[in-house]
Amino acid sequence: MAIVAPDLGIDLGTSNTLVHVRKKGIQLNEPTLLIVAGNQRRTIKAIGQDALQLVGRTTGGDVAVRPLQDGMVKDFELTEAILRYFIRKAIGVSHLMKPRVYITVPSRVSPVEKRVIREAASSAGARRNAIHLIDKPFASAFGSGLPVFAPEGSMVVDVGGGTTEVAVISLGGIVVARSIPMAGIMMDSVIVDFIKHDHNMLIGDRMAEDIKIDWGSALPVKEERKVVVRGRDLITGLPQTVEISSLRIYEALHGPCLKILDTIREVLDKTPPELCGDILRKGIYLVGGGAQLYGLDRFLAGELNLPVTLARDPMLSAAAGVGHMSNNADLLPKLTRSNFMRDETD
Repeated sequence: MAIVAPDLGIDLGTSNTLVHVRKKGIQLNEPTLLIVAGNQRRTIKAIGQDALQLVGRTTGGDVAVRPLQDGMVKDFELTEAILRYFIRKAIGVSHLMKPRVYITVPSRVSPVEKRVIREAASSAGARRNAIHLIDKPFASAFGSGLPVFAPEGSMVVDVGGGTTEVAVISLGGIVVARSIPMAGIMMDSVIVDFIKHDHNMLIGDRMAEDIKIDWGSALPVKEERKVVVRGRDLITGLPQTVEISSLRIYEALHGPCLKILDTIREVLDKTPPELCGDILRKGIYLVGGGAQLYGLDRFLAGELNLPVTLARDPMLSAAAGVGHMSNNADLLPKLTRSNFMRDETD
């Protein structure tokens, strides 16, 4: 039995949670999802990947719940439960000393919300005085290999599940950042809405996500194709199959892409001129699971007239960043207090 639990880096996302174990790498990548039964006394029936397999196939009274919305804790009890599950699955429970934990949080999270996350992590099995919250754009930039501690500007756009984070980073801190609730889950909702509007048909979230991954695009499609979609007719209530145009999928996703573009322009407008020069030279780095939308990097590059680089493993960037922090705890003092360590002593 190991006396001291290994340090953990946790990318706690609205859609997925990734857990990095010190010196072992990323050990878990599962949906931030639970299947819950009952209203008054809730019973958790499945968590993570097991819960995903049951979405849309549960019995009456069972519901799928995401305890985080837009990157924020919306259900403390279920957030605690899912963190406990992931921590135990990653390192087990046979440790006398609890693990030190590094957790990603949105850049716009308030001190009160940070305390909620700390309390949930502590209740889930983390060492109370060793819970460090790292802004997600910083973690993503660090995990992508950007020089986050150097006296130069790096711009990262993290398109996650619940939020898109745009930030300019320099000298171990965030200079300017914006966060909007427009990311992967919202893109799925847009697809659901347009099929409902165009075809009077309701599809599930998993079907919408599959359409986005397989046929979604941030650029106009060169060759229009027909996509077969299955769902429930809203008029008859019967199962239905329709063909939709790949062009209509692009048109549906164009709105979310424009909102991400506007947020990047807003951040650039607030960035000091010296750092703008660095961004002009180095370009913008695109990370996060939602960044894998086909053509998003080229769409942003064309509109901004700046180089846009998609990270090698965009979905793993933030987890790799907090993983680097867990492997190198001596880097903590280098983080700018105003951004990351501000409330460590609150």
